Amino acid sequence: MKLIKHFLAILILSSSLGAFAQVKNKDYNQAEESFNLGMFAEAIEAYKKAYIGIPENHIKAEIVFKLGICYKNINEPKSAELWFKKAIAVKYPDPLTLLYYADMLKMNEKYEEAIKSYKDYMKVKPEDPRGEQGVESCKLVSQWRAKPTRYRVENMAFLNSKENDFCPTYAKKDYSSIYFSSTRESTSGAEKSKVTGAFFSDIFETSRNRQGKWTEPVPLNAEVNSPNDEGASTTNMPKANELFFTRCRVEKNVMLGCQICSASKKGLTWGDVNVIPIAADSIGVGHPSITFDELTLYFAADMPGGQGGSDIWMIKRPAKNKPWVTEAINLGTDINTRGNEMFPYIHKDGTLYFSSDYHLGMGGLDIFKATPTKSDKWTVENLKYPLNSPADDFAITFHQEEERGFLTSSRPGGKGGDDIYSFELPPIEYFLEGVVINNRTNEIIPGAKIEITVQPGDKLPERLSEADGSFKQQLGPNLAYAILASKEGFLKGEAKVSTKLIETDTTFKVEIRLDPIDKVIKLENIYYDVGTWTLRPESYPELDKLVDVLNKNSDIVIELMAHTDFRPIPITNDTLSQKRAESVVSYLVEKGIDMERLIAKGYGDKVPHVITKEDAEKYSFLKEGNILDKKFILALPIQEQQETAHQLNRRTEFKVLRQDYKGDLEESTPQ
Repeated sequence: MKLIKHFLAILILSSSLGAFAQVKNKDYNQAEESFNLGMFAEAIEAYKKAYIGIPENHIKAEIVFKLGICYKNINEPKSAELWFKKAIAVKYPDPLTLLYYADMLKMNEKYEEAIKSYKDYMKVKPEDPRGEQGVESCKLVSQWRAKPTRYRVENMAFLNSKENDFCPTYAKKDYSSIYFSSTRESTSGAEKSKVTGAFFSDIFETSRNRQGKWTEPVPLNAEVNSPNDEGASTTNMPKANELFFTRCRVEKNVMLGCQICSASKKGLTWGDVNVIPIAADSIGVGHPSITFDELTLYFAADMPGGQGGSDIWMIKRPAKNKPWVTEAINLGTDINTRGNEMFPYIHKDGTLYFSSDYHLGMGGLDIFKATPTKSDKWTVENLKYPLNSPADDFAITFHQEEERGFLTSSRPGGKGGDDIYSFELPPIEYFLEGVVINNRTNEIIPGAKIEITVQPGDKLPERLSEADGSFKQQLGPNLAYAILASKEGFLKGEAKVSTKLIETDTTFKVEIRLDPIDKVIKLENIYYDVGTWTLRPESYPELDKLVDVLNKNSDIVIELMAHTDFRPIPITNDTLSQKRAESVVSYLVEKGIDMERLIAKGYGDKVPHVITKEDAEKYSFLKEGNILDKKFILALPIQEQQETAHQLNRRTEFKVLRQDYKGDLEESTPQ
């Protein structure tokens, strides 16, 4: 972001950035003066001229490093990367060269190279957490981009210019108008800044017309826009009759510092502009954001008592018509760091949004969300991709209490410089896509009746499955659904889905398989103790499914059929199979199924299993249609194959006898 220096005090440069002894070179001395005043665009040109005429290598190395600093501060990371790389090549001694080079590599999305440079910095400055944080942030970028949040971000191309357009804020109670700052050529500050090389900025307004389109931006009146720089602004929404904005004073094209001004609505224009006396003139203050009760004003400043760089501060007033108590309160170390925190936005719900170049982020400035806790602390969270990018992302504002609004970003793909982007969090969409299939033939079943119940009991309109057996339904959030499919000649089938705790767009695909009523249906995984009719616990899940079938098909009467293999046992196979069938009936009755609907029948070894297509696919030595009678099994060449055939014969099945049961339906419901 080329405009950080416009709205903060000229940061006190560390001793590592100080000049060497006075050099007898006019261009160099001019460059040093501009650099130390924060006029980086002007310093770049002077340094480049000085570089040619200075013979001392150590001075040239310093110039190369400071050119990197200049390009870094006017947000040209590609140029900054090149100059920091040159500074490393000429062995400039300040370890910050490695750190800043890594920062630029990260902004330019060269993460592997950035990690290497961060690690090089850690070797020479192990006590500085920025090296380790840089490595971690590069790894996080890959994760966040691989799994982006659901926010949609779109460039407001019709609103942006080839210059810098930034810091949007809502300006009317119906949210139909926004103010933003811009350095486009139509500004009243007609000269270019020596800090950024851009025109001085003004505040512009655009409104949404009846067709929903934004109008051509026009500058606010001269009471607000002056020959100085007018930057980040905010209004006292929803009344929007008081404007707070940043003004950076300029005399003879030299920045003197930034202030927060207020203005009152006078009809369709603004008047009564006053400076809020927060700090001394030499200290830069900007980026105002006022709470909805209008009693607290948040802002950014580099003032004594801060954590380092620019911090987020606040001032209060006892009532709307009372003066501000201008003793500023620093928001503390949960929010503020040794880096730069700026562009606060205080949400109506008390959540604070701000941008930082120090908290773990994707590169440059990232937008963070700070939620207040009961212990007067803040929980800080990066808003991740795509709200954030490897470039500078800042100055977020929200449309009322909705998850949509605007932000500013210098990410690639914009119209030039900083651009305004819209964002929104679309509702999570849930869809059900189902198909009804004949469980015996695997053929689709068209015309099946589909009944969808939103648990605990609301029903959606019934429909029929399409010609291809399919059906679709949009679902709601945090709900559970039961889908019942039925067709004449088939047992009813059911599927269940739930959207609870699912926070991403999801399509549920279900397959409801219906069993033909006129076919025998095998119960899988029914086990008994050897030589007895005692059901083993691993049989219960399958029998519970049968309970569901009987409850869904409350008019059917079934025969439970138990079969054994032909090998002799102490009791007869007929007796064993009958008692096993009765064990199943007893289990079903315990689960609430009426005894009148259940008939137990043991067949012993009289009805050998006939190999199905599924059996043949599972066992290569068997073919569809094989009958597993005694002759067939004894002819199998391998004992293991014979044992498999015996196991297939030992089975429990059921078939529908009637569909005319008229018993008490409540008694058929499991308790």
